[in-house]
Amino acid sequence: MLPGVGGGPAEPLWNRNFRYFFVARTVALFGDGMIPVALTAGLLGAGRPTSSVGYALASWMAPLAVFVLFGGVLADKFTPRRMMVAADVLRLAGASALAVLFTTGSPPLWAVCSLSAVAGVGAALFQPGVASTVPRISTDVQRANAVLRVSEALMTMAGPAFAGLLVGLASAGAVYVANAATFAVSGICLFLLRLAPAPHDEVPRGGFVAELVDGWREFRARSWLWGVIAIWTVYGFAVLGPVQPLTAVRITEGHGSGTYGVMMAVSGAGSVVGGLLALRLRPRRPLAAGALALPAVAVNLVVLGLDLPVAALGAGQAVAGAASAFWLVMWSTTVQTHVPPEALNRLHAYDVAGSLLMVAAGRALAGPVAEAVGTSSLFLAGAVINLLVVSALLVARPISRLERAG
Repeated sequence: MLPGVGGGPAEPLWNRNFRYFFVARTVALFGDGMIPVALTAGLLGAGRPTSSVGYALASWMAPLAVFVLFGGVLADKFTPRRMMVAADVLRLAGASALAVLFTTGSPPLWAVCSLSAVAGVGAALFQPGVASTVPRISTDVQRANAVLRVSEALMTMAGPAFAGLLVGLASAGAVYVANAATFAVSGICLFLLRLAPAPHDEVPRGGFVAELVDGWREFRARSWLWGVIAIWTVYGFAVLGPVQPLTAVRITEGHGSGTYGVMMAVSGAGSVVGGLLALRLRPRRPLAAGALALPAVAVNLVVLGLDLPVAALGAGQAVAGAASAFWLVMWSTTVQTHVPPEALNRLHAYDVAGSLLMVAAGRALAGPVAEAVGTSSLFLAGAVINLLVVSALLVARPISRLERAG
């Protein structure tokens, strides 16, 4: 067990700190799920073109990808809890301003994009601290991650559904009011955390560049860590990035938007199953076990590529959701228990930044490439790449033979 991690071997999972953190993450993820619905309804309802939604969403993602490295350094320098509370205050301000703008009239696109960028910066400051907080509030890191993954899957379904209902009953402005409230609740819960001091909290820190360079040294020193992230950047660009927009197009054009919504719910249900499996299974080599689950994603891509009936599409979405959730719990737990606490925020930031940039690039190129080679060909190529990624994870000995901490 790493120094400063958890509160003792007999400490239950649902201790005071974990309850507050669980509520904070759950309501914040619920709020995040509302944002695409609110932006789409608000901008299209104001008579703006479909492209304006893409610009607004990009205005949120770009600052997140760019500033997450800053968030990692600042979390190590000022403690993750302080940075997460500050991030929630920033996101609360941005969501409140958008609520006023959408409630009082038709806001200019530049204002919506600017405030979306504020929310993206807030997310960048928030995200690195999540990784290092989990080991400090629970002695059973895998179980904590599994519970949080189940909650995330449920909120991914509940957030958009609630936002759609609220838009129908009220307006996009009302959705942003609810969104702002989730950040307020999250910030209060995080403020109420009482974390025991850890030895690395008092370690003198250098300047920003020095801390970033030191984080890079820690990153390079762990071949299993940079190996997975290097493989995952290829996977994000070639598979994870294109699959979301192409799945939306394939199912919506073939079976209607209602069916697509059902498929996303089925995927979320699969993620819940994957999280529950991760609660019970404790493999000796977690990264190898996580990799062995990922061929299920290739099955889903083949189903999509062959444009099989709705029942097969549902099965593919379910198994892919379960496999992805199981892998993510194994990966998160491995990082949080093998990386020294004093470097965890920065190393997690490198992971998030690389993943976001490559997934975003894959999404941007998905449409033009699909037009050139065909959507089915792209899905089937993604299935092949998925299997190659699994092979690379299992062949690389530092990855596949890495054992559980403790």
